Amino acid sequence: MKLDFEYGYGTMPAELPDELTDVFIPGKTVPDPECLPTDQIEEKTRESVRNPIGMPPLSELAHKGSKVTIIVPDIVKGGLQPTSHRKVSIKVILEELYAAGVEKKDILLIFSGGLHPKTSDADARRILGDELFFEFHPTRQIISHDSEDWDHLVDLGYTERGDRVIMNKYVYDSDVAVLIGHTQGNPYGGYSGGYKHCTTGITHWRSIATHHTPSVMHRDDFAPVNNHSLMRSKFDEIGMHMEKCMGKKFFCCDAVLDTYARQIAIYSGYAKEMQPISWELANKRTYVPWAEKKYDIMVFGMPQDFHYGNGMGTNPIQMMQALSAQVIRHKRVMSDRCVIICSTICNGYFHDERWPYLRELYELFQHDYMNTLADMDRYAEYFATNEEYIRKYRFTGAFHPFHGFSMMSCGHIAEMNTSAIYIVGAQEPGIARSMGLKTRATFEEALKDAMRKYTGPNPNILALPQTFKLGAVHLRMKGDTEF
Repeated sequence: MKLDFEYGYGTMPAELPDELTDVFIPGKTVPDPECLPTDQIEEKTRESVRNPIGMPPLSELAHKGSKVTIIVPDIVKGGLQPTSHRKVSIKVILEELYAAGVEKKDILLIFSGGLHPKTSDADARRILGDELFFEFHPTRQIISHDSEDWDHLVDLGYTERGDRVIMNKYVYDSDVAVLIGHTQGNPYGGYSGGYKHCTTGITHWRSIATHHTPSVMHRDDFAPVNNHSLMRSKFDEIGMHMEKCMGKKFFCCDAVLDTYARQIAIYSGYAKEMQPISWELANKRTYVPWAEKKYDIMVFGMPQDFHYGNGMGTNPIQMMQALSAQVIRHKRVMSDRCVIICSTICNGYFHDERWPYLRELYELFQHDYMNTLADMDRYAEYFATNEEYIRKYRFTGAFHPFHGFSMMSCGHIAEMNTSAIYIVGAQEPGIARSMGLKTRATFEEALKDAMRKYTGPNPNILALPQTFKLGAVHLRMKGDTEF
């Protein structure tokens, strides 16, 4: 069969054997649960907000004089359509706050990028829409969380497990803290939204370093992704520690999203009680019991520009993270000898402005007894406290330097769980080879070599076109009921 896989800013064709290949496309091969009709989204959001799970509604939590923070995911999460969850839910929440007597001047919108680049005005306008953006931007009531701004951070000590908790002070000091989230499949510890939102989005690298590290991500309970890993437990513990120290619960408003970021359902309330309920429906969309056999070869393509921005599919550290994300999502359907074949343009573009430290990390990885990406972890604090890289994060739109170490922790998982990884179509193949990957010019050449060396002549092949440009799922075997 002929298939086109993501590659650079276009696609690369592949000829795969019909009799050996199964194709999975999110939302098409197995349809998502039905999304809400467009004309019902606002009504359903309002119904959810007014009937929160496990806590009082905003009409009882807020009043005249209340200081309110509304914490919103950055460009990496959720949709941008006019009926996106962020646009609709913020509008509904503002109506509820105003009806309760809250004044506009007492409301602050915070983009929760964690260690991601701060949200630009252009992205803020795309995320919020013109009406919300121009209502709050002129009065400087739209900001991005700054994980290095110690004037606006508060140290909350440690959880009972011993994890450091440092959080945004605007949120800590507010009377009502609203988390707008998305119950959407994520390779890092299960679903986004809920406590994952506050634990990663409005904290400091020392907090994130308690869970985005090899000691957590290389455990047997991390891959395949699930809702009960150590990472997930840490998210919940840190979020609840924040609530204990603040003396208030986060008011969460999370939407279960489909392949195209449309709302399937909306759940609001206390994260501890709301998360499990929202996950019940999200599981039906995300953990898909489809496979009838284990796959020996997994084939997909990687664009240059996706989740974390332009260069993610060409920067070698980010490229490794993206490869591993597919392993984490689909390990349940991979055989023990599974091989990855992935097209990526791999052209040497690091996007140094966005990731100013990754070229240096890449060079270090080539020396000084660095055998696996996990060996790089000994440099984590050195880079995370580098003042110049921190300045670039704070003032030039770069990722925080510790973010690269969470990428490398993830990036090693592909090697841990595959026999080999082939990169197809690399313009600078030496970069791929220096990361421990094999290189071939075409899918057909890579497939022939994999069959000769690893899988034999009749491998089960899983083809995943559009896997990075659509809302991903986590494939599992038919009859598998564990999450």
